[in-house]
Amino acid sequence: MSANAWVGSWRPHRPRGPIAALYSSPGPKYGLPTNVGYHLHDPSRGRAPAYSFGVRVGGRLDERSPGPAYLLPPGTTAKGKDGTPAFSIYGRPRDLPPIRTPGPGCYSPERASGLAFPSAPACALRSRTRQGTSHQTPGPAAYRLPPMLGPRVVSKSSAPNYSIPGRSNVGAFYEDLCKMPGPCSYRLVDADVYKRRAPRYSMLARNALPGDTTTKPGPGAYSLEQHGQQRGLTFGIRHSDYLAPLIVDVPD
Repeated sequence: MSANAWVGSWRPHRPRGPIAALYSSPGPKYGLPTNVGYHLHDPSRGRAPAYSFGVRVGGRLDERSPGPAYLLPPGTTAKGKDGTPAFSIYGRPRDLPPIRTPGPGCYSPERASGLAFPSAPACALRSRTRQGTSHQTPGPAAYRLPPMLGPRVVSKSSAPNYSIPGRSNVGAFYEDLCKMPGPCSYRLVDADVYKRRAPRYSMLARNALPGDTTTKPGPGAYSLEQHGQQRGLTFGIRHSDYLAPLIVDVPD
């Protein structure tokens, strides 16, 4: 590839030092233990004794007595308590628990073969640690070569490109140079504004006519078979033959 295909002063070269992309194993992540200090020291090397500075103690400041403010208990002499023996009655102490020594059945000699006898080193497979996710090395898809088609080719000259823009109102044949409103820009004024307004009528809802709203019996409410029988005789009111009727309007 010619020198014109690259932009700037960068050119492909060998790495100056080891990078993580060249190693398939953790590589230099795990180093040898240090020979300096006390913590995490190399166990195969000798370690000198380490000394530390202690904290300052209170000394005799914590041993102060309250002084003569408190009275001595009775029975106390210049040499201590009175030498008269005194006895007290305590409760019976509990028996000490028996010593539970493990028997022969508590041991498993068959599990000690790897510790009691020499064996080959054994390696175990573990899951990837959390620190491995922080090393995000770019893959092959992260790099992109310059395109070989279109106007952005680095090593080749491109032909002029033309685009079709949208229609502009400036400089067009329909451009409004007068900037005046047309007939459609005015709103039609109602004739009732400048003339005498005609009467208007509205349609109301239908009103119900007044009538009797009581419940009337229908044809099914009558029993004709009950009225076909002969009526019985009943005792009426006794009338007097000498009782004259009431006459209100006397004719002339």
